[in-house]
Amino acid sequence: MLPAMEETAVGLKSCPDCAAQMPDSAAFCPGCGRSMRIESAAKQKTGVRGDDFLGALAYVSFVPALVFLLVDRYRKYPFVRFHSIQCLLFWLVCVVLAVVVRIVWLVLLFIPIVGPLLAVLVVVVVALAAVFTWIVLLVKAFQGERFALPVIGDLAEQYSSAA
Repeated sequence: MLPAMEETAVGLKSCPDCAAQMPDSAAFCPGCGRSMRIESAAKQKTGVRGDDFLGALAYVSFVPALVFLLVDRYRKYPFVRFHSIQCLLFWLVCVVLAVVVRIVWLVLLFIPIVGPLLAVLVVVVVALAAVFTWIVLLVKAFQGERFALPVIGDLAEQYSSAA
């Protein structure tokens, strides 16, 4: 178990490892570099193992995410609802990105010699980025974290809290 932060004065805390003083808003200890955001990450955990599994299952494809949003039994869990909406938005962004990459592919093929190489490079980089992001979302949901992507996560948070 990690030791708790010690409150020393108004707006200050000390590091549990090296006892360095820092403001409450500090993300890392100035003395040893330890992350001070551990406490807030623990507060975000739902604590229910079933929610974690269902949140991760929502990312397997868009079908479980749709089922979780349409069935009342699963819709009542905010963690599952958030990850289901984020999954659907992620799929939507991936489809739009696939169309854009296809157009870029066709344009790059008109450039002699270098064009086809650049086209393959663009496709591979975008595909690897999408797969890596999908794996991160899946693992974070399974760990019980409410991990939000930059723009999509804000929209998912907005729509999941409105439901």
